Amino acid sequence: MQLRILGCSGGIGGTLQTTSMLLDHDILIDAGTGVTALTLSELEQIEHVFLTHSHLDHVAALPLIVDTVGPVRKRPLTVHCLPEVKKSLQDHIFNWKIWPDFGQIPSKEEPLLLWHSIEVGETVDMDGRKLTAIPANHVVPAIGYWFNSGSASLVFTGDTTSNDALWKVVNKIPNLRYLIIETAFPNTERELAIQSKHLCPSLLAAELSKLKVPVQVFITHLKPGAGTQTMAEIEEDASDFHPRMLANGQVFRF
Repeated sequence: MQLRILGCSGGIGGTLQTTSMLLDHDILIDAGTGVTALTLSELEQIEHVFLTHSHLDHVAALPLIVDTVGPVRKRPLTVHCLPEVKKSLQDHIFNWKIWPDFGQIPSKEEPLLLWHSIEVGETVDMDGRKLTAIPANHVVPAIGYWFNSGSASLVFTGDTTSNDALWKVVNKIPNLRYLIIETAFPNTERELAIQSKHLCPSLLAAELSKLKVPVQVFITHLKPGAGTQTMAEIEEDASDFHPRMLANGQVFRF
């Protein structure tokens, strides 16, 4: 399996793009503004989109993807997400007011967009590539993902804060190689991190102390303008885990 980072920032500006990752050539993980890094040909090859939650920085490009390549594809695009996420997107985006409902276009029988509901703990097997929804703790219903190729695994937490349930899963993965975990705010905004159910460096250090398996740790979702400060604080608070900043264009093979 190969995971290519398209966007990993908590905002936009310059080269910064919000969360989106391409698994191999046909599976999109979240659909933030990072999707704009893909060519038209690459967009046409996407068969599945796995969403962590409904917030705009993770779904902004989804309506545009369907509109752009849906009519030239031979099959509908399948979106996998929690039932609550599906309802939010149908109620507030694919509602004929913000955007057409592509689950009804050109007809209910042959739509350009299909929905597949998943729950925490459920594994979707994509030709031997196993994607498992794992617990997240956020202000809206949310999940992370465990990607397992068989030989190695990568965990992406999605947006989350302190979350004991996550580590119960992570610590049982025998072939874990990479952990991508968010840290949105610097320690100076710890209260905002708590209120919005994100992590800051001190909270990240407390979470990583629950990690019992060896893994390479990468930090995502840094807020624009605070990235340098946040990473410096992470290096101080969580130095034992040697976290590195995730970058656009980075590729993980596992």
